[in-house]
Amino acid sequence: MIFILSIILTNVNAQNINDRFSGISVGNPVLSGSTSYNGERQVFTLKGAGENIWFDNDQFWFVFQKIKGDFIFSANAEFVGDGVNEHRKMGLMARSDFDGNSAYVNVAVHGDGLTGMQFRETKAENTDEFKSNVSAPQFIQLERKGNTYIVRISKNGQPLVKVAEKSFDLGEQVLVGMFICSHDPNVVETAKFSNVRIEVPAAEGVNGYQNPSPSRLEILELETGLRKIIYETDDHIEAPNWSRNGKFLVYNAGGKLYKFDAEELKPEEINTDFATNCNNDHGISFDGKMLAISNGIQENGTNHSIIFTVPIEGGVPTRVTPNGPSYWHGWSPDDKWLTYCAERNGNYDVYKIPTEGGEEIRLTTAEGLDDGPEYSPDGQYIYFNSVRTGMMQIWRMKPDGSEQEQLTFDNFQNWFAHPSPDGKWLIMISYPPSVPAGSHPHNQRVMLRLMPAEGGPIKTVAFLYGGQGTLNVPSWSPDSKRFAFVSYTY
Repeated sequence: MIFILSIILTNVNAQNINDRFSGISVGNPVLSGSTSYNGERQVFTLKGAGENIWFDNDQFWFVFQKIKGDFIFSANAEFVGDGVNEHRKMGLMARSDFDGNSAYVNVAVHGDGLTGMQFRETKAENTDEFKSNVSAPQFIQLERKGNTYIVRISKNGQPLVKVAEKSFDLGEQVLVGMFICSHDPNVVETAKFSNVRIEVPAAEGVNGYQNPSPSRLEILELETGLRKIIYETDDHIEAPNWSRNGKFLVYNAGGKLYKFDAEELKPEEINTDFATNCNNDHGISFDGKMLAISNGIQENGTNHSIIFTVPIEGGVPTRVTPNGPSYWHGWSPDDKWLTYCAERNGNYDVYKIPTEGGEEIRLTTAEGLDDGPEYSPDGQYIYFNSVRTGMMQIWRMKPDGSEQEQLTFDNFQNWFAHPSPDGKWLIMISYPPSVPAGSHPHNQRVMLRLMPAEGGPIKTVAFLYGGQGTLNVPSWSPDSKRFAFVSYTY
């Protein structure tokens, strides 16, 4: 049933991605190109010929859409087959028009692995390039910020590397898309593009709380690395949970909670009675019967978040934490305890409390923020993130707060480590070091990263535009093969 859910949900919006692109042969190549689209896997396959994309004239197959303003264009890309000419090339491009000698900029990957930014600043001039020392990356990205174009790439799950940036004017509206060129007019080559995303970032200084962004609910499959958009909405949604039986997802939007059901193929509001100011800290009990929520209430002259529980099908919430602010993050596997982040006396720490309420127990005492506590599925550890070493890093401890140990040591701000149901993996969201250690804001270029639950090498499994609301809560599928998250675009 879990596998069927993934397939059914994928078809909700799969066709929409393909509909936004059109294909054209640029420069009159001898052989025309073609594009096929796998809606189930959301993968584009491009076939094309063309003598070259170089000097003052280009010939290639181009699959594009028209865009004004800033964008972040990303994809995983690979050639199909050994190819004929090692100088065949494919990649992502922004172009001023369809003429063979038009101004353009691209990120190009060649058949022999050579990769770089190539560009023609003005019409009919010769092409120039900046070469990368990284060969044959699997992930490529082209960003426009004003009149500046930036190329970034990643290989083997490593963080993005900037190849180059170049400022010149291609016009207010540009043609943005995927391309392939065989470097031989009589040969057709093939390339596949997956995880194709065009994200429109917020304007400089836009506050994500005051100007919430449209949302994409996505599922990532670990084995293949494929990301599937299962729902797109102009509403701002956050923090998907995956139900214990695999039949639905739960997310929050506008202070309310919604169930995204596999049969209905649309969101349905969960009745939480008076609790209509819910934030993105919510989750489902291990037995699948209850939902923990964090809801803002007005008391003692202040509005703060309080943790409640409510039946999974909805009902009147029962208050659990006596004090606020309190932000839920985890159930114990026996469903007897809740873990949460709370501010008490000016410091944010990790606490736990019996599910039916009672006296809260403080588990961390370090200065600065400790957040995101979540039990391992065997109940042996609580994973959390802490700023105590200067950067936000992932830690774990025993359920009584003892044996606190650091698991990540890199130069990123790492938040919300969620253990997989089989206990083997942690998925986390990582911000660049430029983001303050104690902050997890909206409107950021972030990574979703995977590491062994015991600690060890970390692999990036997704680059996206998101942040707050993307991965705040447990979101693994019950079979530990996929997880859900939210990406954003203005």
